[in-house]
Amino acid sequence: MQPIFGVIADDLTGGMETASMLVALGVGVGFVTRPEMVAQIPLQPAMVVAQKTRVIPAPDAVGKSDAAARALLAVGVRQLFFKYCATFDSTDQGNIGPVADRLLELAGETRTAFCPSAPEVGRSVFNGHLFVGSQLVSESPKRLDPLTPMTDPDLVRVLQRQTKSRVGLLPHRFIRGDFQALREYADDLVERGIRHMIADAIYEEDLDAIAALTLDWKVMTGNSPITQHYPSLWRKRGWLDEARQKPDLPAVDGAGVVLSGSCAERTLEQLAAFEQSRPVYRIDITKIESAEGAIGAALSWAGKHLESGPVALATSASNEDVRIAQEKYGRDGAAHLAEAILGGLAIRLREAGVRRFVVAGGETSGTIVERLGIDRLRIGSYQGPGIARATTEEERPIALCLKSGKLGPVEMFLPTLESMKNAGN
Repeated sequence: MQPIFGVIADDLTGGMETASMLVALGVGVGFVTRPEMVAQIPLQPAMVVAQKTRVIPAPDAVGKSDAAARALLAVGVRQLFFKYCATFDSTDQGNIGPVADRLLELAGETRTAFCPSAPEVGRSVFNGHLFVGSQLVSESPKRLDPLTPMTDPDLVRVLQRQTKSRVGLLPHRFIRGDFQALREYADDLVERGIRHMIADAIYEEDLDAIAALTLDWKVMTGNSPITQHYPSLWRKRGWLDEARQKPDLPAVDGAGVVLSGSCAERTLEQLAAFEQSRPVYRIDITKIESAEGAIGAALSWAGKHLESGPVALATSASNEDVRIAQEKYGRDGAAHLAEAILGGLAIRLREAGVRRFVVAGGETSGTIVERLGIDRLRIGSYQGPGIARATTEEERPIALCLKSGKLGPVEMFLPTLESMKNAGN
């Protein structure tokens, strides 16, 4: 079987969400966290390589994405898809532009589009400007992100600062208009030397048009929602069989824990909601003597509470507390310390019998999956923004929900942990 879709995700949460959306549409998915694993697992119509590349130095992100792309091309995928966040999380140094440049070079392609829109959660692009609900991204809480603050809403400008390739716009009037006119407009952009095209998209119907336009492009980029609009096109082409039965995930016993490193407003709300019924241990990294000491104290606390039910352990903090931590440790130093604590906790908690994890935050998820040595996952069906389950492929599996910091219902932590006790998709 020739795989159709090769996804290169810049974090674990986005990779999992993309995979779960395809699973929900009856598409078989292979999901790995190391490129070399692509050739070691059964081929599926969609193959996902999810790595932690969003905020690492651009040359490193390009190198890791290059390795993933080469592994996917080696098994014959028809199209590479570079998955990033709905809020286009990046800096003027990258990493979206440099990775896209490299993928075009590897695939021998002349064009690609950029579609971060997620209509289901109010993320949209109009006239090239990114909106979070009714706010420009530059006026939303995303402007205060500790790692990738988005202070310019014009994605054409944002992307142009990251790449030497020319950047243009696929305007909404063409996305919503005659399809042949849209195709001719895109061809004209390429003839004018524009390789990167920011796609306006507000409604789900807009994503239909963008998917149809880019179906035969060797490289496509965007957020996960656009991927839901490809399977029906693949079936019309005869590339994909009718929807297969959704795989059941096994029931997972053992204790349950929330590990949270995200400082997004939604995650802070979710922790507060969880704390209404179960205890939360908050780690202030500005007040600890060492990562190991913080891990020991958190484990001692958790041991007193886990017998009665799930607990949460969090380095999540307010914007002001993040600012104080960054002043003390530096931007990257603060992030690395928080991740070291949560990664160490994950290892020790698994050793203590915890087998159900909800992890909040893309960087946190990547760290924990790496520290637990997980290189392959069985993905369940998409349940809504921020909610997808997975299990490890082993005799006594671990259950995971890797959640973007900005997504998910406020009350999701406890119900998600409870759902892992039952088999299902």
